[in-house]
Amino acid sequence: MGGSINRLRLSYGQKLFLLASLPLVFAACAIAILVAYQSRALAEREIRSLETQLIEAKKQELRNYVTQARNGFYFVYGSAAPDDEEAKAQVMQIFAAMIYGEEGFFFVYDYEGNNLVSPRQTALINQNWIDLTDSEGTPVVAEFIETARQGAGYVEHLWPKPSTGEEARMITYVSSLPSWRWAVGTGVFIDDVLDTVAAARAEVEARVRRTFLYIGGITLAALLAVFLSGIFLNIRERRLADAKLKELTQRVFDAQEEERGRVARELHDGISQILVGVKFALDVTRRRLANGDNRAGETLEKGIDHLGEAIGEVRRISRDLRPGVLDDLGLGPAVKALTDDFRARTGIETQFDTVVFRNRLDQDAKIALYRIAQEALTNVERHSGASRVVVDLRGHRSGATLRVADNGTGLTRSGGGPVSGIGLRNMQERMDQLGGTLRVLSTRSGTVIEAQVPLTHLLPPESGSATEQEARA
Repeated sequence: MGGSINRLRLSYGQKLFLLASLPLVFAACAIAILVAYQSRALAEREIRSLETQLIEAKKQELRNYVTQARNGFYFVYGSAAPDDEEAKAQVMQIFAAMIYGEEGFFFVYDYEGNNLVSPRQTALINQNWIDLTDSEGTPVVAEFIETARQGAGYVEHLWPKPSTGEEARMITYVSSLPSWRWAVGTGVFIDDVLDTVAAARAEVEARVRRTFLYIGGITLAALLAVFLSGIFLNIRERRLADAKLKELTQRVFDAQEEERGRVARELHDGISQILVGVKFALDVTRRRLANGDNRAGETLEKGIDHLGEAIGEVRRISRDLRPGVLDDLGLGPAVKALTDDFRARTGIETQFDTVVFRNRLDQDAKIALYRIAQEALTNVERHSGASRVVVDLRGHRSGATLRVADNGTGLTRSGGGPVSGIGLRNMQERMDQLGGTLRVLSTRSGTVIEAQVPLTHLLPPESGSATEQEARA
């Protein structure tokens, strides 16, 4: 559906400002987006590399702890039988004593999930925790045991810190004592690593925001400079140009109306004289008929028919150029006569509605609205293919409005785009000259043209009957 309502009209200064500022804005936006993308991508690679290095350092630390622990208990475990309870108790004592740092400790679970050693969280000892899960749903103890069954490996999970009791992310290295069916391991909390990574990302985002602010500030300063320069260079010239353009437009309209009036008088006077000669010739023919010339009757009838057609054509041309009813009776009767003639000429169903005005329109407004109605009906006849037209003319508190609506195919080109022809431009120029507005809504189901003149073009009541003034509106 193609259409437009009150097309945006920019002044020369506004167009110049947009021409200068839009490329600058687009370039600044493109630079800002590119810089942000490149900064984030580079920083993310660096952050991931840092995180990997820190995690690997933590894992190496865990492997060192486990190696040291093996050195401490292997002389007992290596020579003990699977059912040597004394050796098991001795090894558990060794693990229970192996605490390090503020949070570090070793744990021992059997393959059924029973906790055997937990020096910093003794409430876990001698209970089965095979179904224990963290807040993310990870079956922590089950994964410890599964990793131990496979030999050794790392498990990442959440675990309550012994010092605070709150969950924190942890990496645990789990090994096994297969002959005793034990899962042995130790872990290290990596919240310091996560805090470091989060701080790095926050710093990157802060840098990106600062970059945006810098680019935005530079762009704003440049736009302000362009704007002030344009104002300084063009405001006086633009005002002078606008004033001269309005004056020139008014002179064009005045000359156009004067020329139409002159042409109307010349057509009337010249063609009327010719027609008088035709009528005189027909009178001669009638006299010949009286003298018995058999051809006189045929010539007389043809002459009279041609005379009637010529008179009607003269009246139509004269009314189109400068309708007398517009000056004599006012805008309402003139538009009604225009619609009646349109209906009779084209056969298109035409409806005219009006509400009489309390005040009269001035001459410029009447001419402008009449010409717009005339141009709109001409467009309907030539281009729309409409079967029905509604013309509405009324006054209101804001001024006066003429509305012409049809059910045709709309003002569209063959490619589907909207049309802005000479007729529509003339309508717009007339409204601009009066300080009014022109709105055009065109779709595939019809077109609406609405012209509104402001209240300043409604004259106050003059002396005389109200009926006469309303009729002349």
